[in-house]
Amino acid sequence: MEKISIKGGKPLFGQVKISGSKNSSLAILASCLLTDKKISIYGVPKLTDTFFFLELLSSFGVKVEGLKNFKNVDKFVLSAKKITNFNAPYNLVKKMRASILVLGPLLARTGKATVSLPGGCSIGLRPVDIHLKSLEKLGARISIEKGYINAVAPKGLRGNKIIFPKVSVGATVNVLMASVLAKGTTEIYNVAKEPEIEDLGLCLKSMGAKIDGLGTSKITVDGVSKLKETSHRVMFDRIEAGTYALAVAIAGGEIELIGAKKKLLTFFLNILESIGVEYIVTDKSIIFKKRSNSLNPVDIITEPYPGFPTDLQAQLMAVMSMSNGTSVITENIFENRFMHAPELIRMGAKIKLKGNLAIVEGVKKLKGAEVMATDLRASVSLVLAGLAAEGTTNIDRIYHIDRGYQDIVKKLQICGANINRIEV
Repeated sequence: MEKISIKGGKPLFGQVKISGSKNSSLAILASCLLTDKKISIYGVPKLTDTFFFLELLSSFGVKVEGLKNFKNVDKFVLSAKKITNFNAPYNLVKKMRASILVLGPLLARTGKATVSLPGGCSIGLRPVDIHLKSLEKLGARISIEKGYINAVAPKGLRGNKIIFPKVSVGATVNVLMASVLAKGTTEIYNVAKEPEIEDLGLCLKSMGAKIDGLGTSKITVDGVSKLKETSHRVMFDRIEAGTYALAVAIAGGEIELIGAKKKLLTFFLNILESIGVEYIVTDKSIIFKKRSNSLNPVDIITEPYPGFPTDLQAQLMAVMSMSNGTSVITENIFENRFMHAPELIRMGAKIKLKGNLAIVEGVKKLKGAEVMATDLRASVSLVLAGLAAEGTTNIDRIYHIDRGYQDIVKKLQICGANINRIEV
């Protein structure tokens, strides 16, 4: 078992190459189930989540070139020429919620799918009812028995008008993939506008899918009978980029994030400027520099894209714990995503929780402590706090961080941080 140990107080200077997007990768990898042709995917980040997802696809009979050399390849070639299994078992699905994304493509391609109800981070209920009701609108018959979703569409799926009751990234991904092979036209309203959805859509279009409205609240899909071979490079991980930018905010210094693009970070960059972080955009990167020794407080509300992302809320809370005033963070996406707050308080932060509000009163310094990661984004918020804290911070249960951040220790070491993984 390992911990991350950090001796804080060192500013960060250097370059960080931003990995491919985890969320985009998982959806695009699932799209291989829609065709018997080869799909080549570049830039998949080397994370436990992406590894487990490739293992899940393998269990369906998908041949994955590159899996045996997972850590060292940039390209994975997936071939679902023949699907030999239609059951996503609990022992694989429990490791990550994104396993639910195989439901739509499996159902569309084969007319049947059995998928365990998903597991993953404990940051709220995150029900899958929107996925299921939408697939039923496309003609699927769905039942839940003994913790498994059983879906069948013996006559195939048929296009329909679908209106999501609330914005859901996962449901958008599932229904988009399912509708690509459905007969007729599908109109999907109130869809997620996240760039990762657009990235998936662009990959599907390169496979021959007919999709309009990517990046808007309505997507229209004209179903096709089959898809073709393609290759696609996954977009950069905007959450990883935001995390390293916030690392500069709390630790000081100057970091160049290679591969980050302003277009997908505009709202976040405005927040950074308001708290006191400068940035310069180049052709291939964004450079971040802390403007002064003090940080301004800020009030934010987490919202679907293009608003402030819930996946950067924990990191911002760590940064605001050292601002020169009081910040209010409103979490509107997940009802249980303040589990990092008690751990930050152990390090000297002043945080009061009231329902979905976190009131953060800035302090002059944090102190290193023994802390525990409770979910993916909570774990990295503790890393950021440790970078600025006096003394040593030891973070337990770091398997969470390996789910979403490729080589984070190495990348921070290159920038001068005194951070290491240690055996316990």
